Amino acid sequence: MPKHRVVVPTNIRPVAREMLAKHCELKIWDKREPISLELLYDWIKDADGLFNTGHGVKVDSALLVHAPNLRVIAQAAAGYENADLAACSKRGIPFSNTPGVLAEATADLTFGILLSAARRIHEGWNWVLSGKWEQAELPFGVDLFGKTLGIVGMGRIGSAVARRAQTSGMKVIYHNRTRRQDDGILKVTYAAFDDLLASADFIVVMLPFSPERRGMFGAAQFAKMKTSAYFVNAARGGLVDTDALYDALHSGKIAYAALDVTDPEPLPARHRLLTLNNILVTPHIGSATDETRDAMACLAAENLLAGLAGKPMPTCLNQEVNFR
Repeated sequence: MPKHRVVVPTNIRPVAREMLAKHCELKIWDKREPISLELLYDWIKDADGLFNTGHGVKVDSALLVHAPNLRVIAQAAAGYENADLAACSKRGIPFSNTPGVLAEATADLTFGILLSAARRIHEGWNWVLSGKWEQAELPFGVDLFGKTLGIVGMGRIGSAVARRAQTSGMKVIYHNRTRRQDDGILKVTYAAFDDLLASADFIVVMLPFSPERRGMFGAAQFAKMKTSAYFVNAARGGLVDTDALYDALHSGKIAYAALDVTDPEPLPARHRLLTLNNILVTPHIGSATDETRDAMACLAAENLLAGLAGKPMPTCLNQEVNFR
């Protein structure tokens, strides 16, 4: 039987490449610079499937019009802001992502930057590197034990962060659109959004992005937080009004911020956020472990192969066009 024609417009993990190569004829862009639209449009004109990572390639009507034979799209990422699901559904193309498999790694990173910010771990390392160990006193951090962590978005990752915080002796409150039914099992307490902002010592954002949530953490929200509050965002940069965050940190309305995601992203080296001494920024590395990226790539490959075989994709987002 002829192999399915699949386009991979970004690099791919070897384990997923091996899975797909058994059944597919692959066109892979493995260079560091982004693929040009002209070349992508040429590659995709005969493609049956698209394996994407979400970095740099928008899946929208402008792309789909160049792909008359495209039957399935699999993305090796949890987020899908780059995709127009309505446009995919209109063409009858199922689109899948990779939720769940990155939860523990992202929770590790989230709690890691929270801990590093609280105890000034990264600042201490820079202190040693700059030869200041015996020349000056590093600013003290704050304890986690006995403090209140407020998690906005208590899904898989939020729940995993809660477990890590509880091990450090923190009380955990959370806010969701709807209250969870397993509060007692998780040992967490539901709080209204404004109440969480006002009472939490540390606030972690774990919400998926949507257009209506853009900038939901702005000047009004930072004003409701304690002046001693630590703000942590490891979800999506667009959830935060960057200018308002800068003003809150610069003016002392909140104490500190730790970010694994930013808006814009990547954050320019000369961005004014980076002039502050009460912020920690990491380059969106929540899922950046070999084990997790392999698991994400394998799930995406499983989705793609299932769709190409006319079978239901395990984690299809637009279920109305998923194969039955």
